[in-house]
Amino acid sequence: MFDTYPVSPGHSLILPLRHAETIWDLSAEEFDACFRLVRELKPILEARFKPDAFNVGANCGEAAGQSVWHAHIHVIPRYKGDNPNPRGGVRNVIPLKAKY
Repeated sequence: MFDTYPVSPGHSLILPLRHAETIWDLSAEEFDACFRLVRELKPILEARFKPDAFNVGANCGEAAGQSVWHAHIHVIPRYKGDNPNPRGGVRNVIPLKAKY
């Protein structure tokens, strides 16, 4: 499904059918199925939105920024120029650790 509060055009979520609080609470089969869907979603988003790259991730727990208590995986299309310095990618969740 598309994210209700997208950070970029095409920002999508992969959600398992069974309730689990984080991706770590999924069975091995559910975890694998969710990440297979991530792979299947990529060409769909590429065709529709023409992104230059992607971020893929999950927030697992309050300290990690999780605010929806159902496991989900973000697939975030990225576009050249959407961030003047994207180096560090997901490391930017802790700004002082982004630069290396």
